[in-house]
Amino acid sequence: MAELIVALDVPSASRALELADQLDDLRWAKIGPVLFVREGPAIVRQLVARGVRVFLDLKWHDIPSTVADAVAAARELGVSLATVHCLGGRAMLEAAVRSGGDELPLVGVTVLTSHHSADFAAVLGRGVPDVGFEAERLAQLAIAAGLRGVVASGHELGILRTALGTGPWIVVPGIRPTGESRDDQARTITAAEAVRRGASHLVVGRPITAAPNPSRVYRELVNTL
Repeated sequence: MAELIVALDVPSASRALELADQLDDLRWAKIGPVLFVREGPAIVRQLVARGVRVFLDLKWHDIPSTVADAVAAARELGVSLATVHCLGGRAMLEAAVRSGGDELPLVGVTVLTSHHSADFAAVLGRGVPDVGFEAERLAQLAIAAGLRGVVASGHELGILRTALGTGPWIVVPGIRPTGESRDDQARTITAAEAVRRGASHLVVGRPITAAPNPSRVYRELVNTL
């Protein structure tokens, strides 16, 4: 059974907590860079105090010692899951894992769901005929460095499950109902299809947080997992 993580990508702590209180039995909430920069560690503490597991999605990509210190700070804050960027390299990933220890599992961001082959090729400075191949390459690096899993588009789930097996977590953002706007996501997938392909965690934001009735949409999604 996959876990549903609600992305609280909203402009204020008050709105984030209002949503958290509306969603019955909320297990996981994602805090991203906008809300964290505006509200700081307090929003994490407030959610943890409510019994919500916090997925801190700051995609750390820096020198190993800096990332290790950031992971330690997140662990001390009570974060339950955090992201590092696989493009930071193996030394950075290993330093992050050592810092997280047994208390804070980490997942490595492979290829952002906003990327397609052409613009990712521009990032890497070489041809990228297949984004899936790049996601697999980075995922293998992450798992070899000791990470708990990876973050990847649902489009790469098949190749990643084949490559990684059933153990590692695969956290999938870009979840959209059929026919709904993709916003700035280039590679989206429905919740049911992501589960079928082997996602361990689904990250859902605007389809819930921007809905007229967030609680109803949240409950419908939970019932599909």
